[in-house]
Amino acid sequence: MSKTVIITGASSGFGRETAKIFQKEGWNVVATMRSPGKEQELTELENVLVTRLDVQDSDSIQHAVEAAIGHFGSIDVLVNNAGFGLMGVFESAKPEQIRKQYEVNVFGLMNVTSAVLPIMRKQGHGTIINISSFGGQVGLPFGSLYNSSKFAVEGFSESLSHEVSSFGIFVKVIEPGGVNTNFRNGIEMIQNGVPEYNPIMGGFFGRYQSTTAHLPKATPGDVAQTIYDAATDNKAQLRYVIGKDAQFYIDTKYENSDSEFVKIMRDRFVN
Repeated sequence: MSKTVIITGASSGFGRETAKIFQKEGWNVVATMRSPGKEQELTELENVLVTRLDVQDSDSIQHAVEAAIGHFGSIDVLVNNAGFGLMGVFESAKPEQIRKQYEVNVFGLMNVTSAVLPIMRKQGHGTIINISSFGGQVGLPFGSLYNSSKFAVEGFSESLSHEVSSFGIFVKVIEPGGVNTNFRNGIEMIQNGVPEYNPIMGGFFGRYQSTTAHLPKATPGDVAQTIYDAATDNKAQLRYVIGKDAQFYIDTKYENSDSEFVKIMRDRFVN
């Protein structure tokens, strides 16, 4: 009997590539998105159910989970992929922007997980894969909201992995570096109203690009393959780092003392 994966944010980027690789490997795929009526490619694939799920809409979450069970009978893997990035000066961020970053990246992810956990617990098995970022371990200037949302995902995932392990449920975190997807094109920028930050912010983005320009970056296909591997390797491994740039930042943090790391980051991006 084929296993079933449910994927949030499957309309583009990692989500779409992940849906295709699971389908190719013979899985039943529930590809969820906010506007399923616009989808044309995934709807043509065998054993793929395209249905609506907006992580900010609890009714749509419940309906999608019920559709998955009704259609395929089980949920063996959940891929919490839906998310977005909000970048810019924290002091200029509006309360509604802050709330949206957390509603999507943190509370939405938690709500989908809450809907699926009882099913996995009763089955006695399952894997929950949460898409984070190297920015879930390393904070960058002007990423206070995005980074902190991913830090929250990391802490939630680590704690939950212990909590559900006795039920045969794995929790895993995927930490990509810079990947060319719609996510990068769709980053929301906070309109800065405090000119004192302009010199720092103006220099940051160029420095950020040049710091890891020499390192090979992962492709969306690489990320999707890692998600599939994490879902099928039966390892109690929590974190999966993808991309030499991601590994560079994580190594820089953990191979130095806290004060050394702060100095490195300030010298690289601020001073």
